[in-house]
Order: sequence, then structure tokens, then C-alpha cells
Amino acid sequence: MEEMPAKRKTDATMKTAVSPLNPRDYLILLSLSEGPRHGYGLLKDIARLTDNEVRFDPANLYRSLKRMIKQGLVGETDAPEPESDEDGRRRYYAVTEAGAGRVQAEAARLDRLTRVARERCLIPDSEAPA
Repeated sequence: MEEMPAKRKTDATMKTAVSPLNPRDYLILLSLSEGPRHGYGLLKDIARLTDNEVRFDPANLYRSLKRMIKQGLVGETDAPEPESDEDGRRRYYAVTEAGAGRVQAEAARLDRLTRVARERCLIPDSEAPA
């Protein structure tokens, strides 16, 4: 009798499980990991996180957010309190449980790669004197 092969994950599931996040999605999730933000707040925070090396075009940011909402990584949420001088029309976004898991996994993956780069002397050890 021929043995049945083990069930395989679908290609889409396998890709999601093992594929790295694209840098844009990683930065969005990294920013949202501190709490909900509106679009302009995301743009400002990403510029701050990257020392102004990465600046998103607003249209690209909103396309990414729309896609990430469909993927279940981000969701719309209420404005954080207090909303004293904030514009009531702004949409706020928050990382979902799935998004938090993905950004944590990606941060761990990048950390492993950074350790390898340090071991190979490709980047200096931040604690060693220059």
C-alpha cells in the first residue's frame, strides 16, 4: 500500500509564514507598535525612526494601509484620548494581534541577520570603541 504524503500548506500560507515583511510594511507596523496613529502621524514617526532616510509618499502609505487592513495586520480604530486639538475626520490605525506577531517575527529575523553581519565584521559592534 502506498503511503499518503503529509498535508502541505497552501502556497499562500507558506509564503505568509516564511516570507519577510517588505520594508514599508515593517516600518508601518513598527510605528504602530507604540500605539494608534493617523496617517500624517505615521509619516512623521517613520521619518523620525529612520533619521529622515525613509519618507513615504502619502498615497503609497494609504495604499499600504489599505492592503494591510485586508491582510489583517492593521485595523482602523478610534482616536486616542484626549483628542483636544485633533481633527475629528482623521482615521486612526492600530496594529492587530496578527500584525504584532508579524512585526515581532520580522524584528527577530532582522536581529539574527544583524548578529551575523557583526560576526563577519560587516558592521561595527556598537559597544566596541571606534
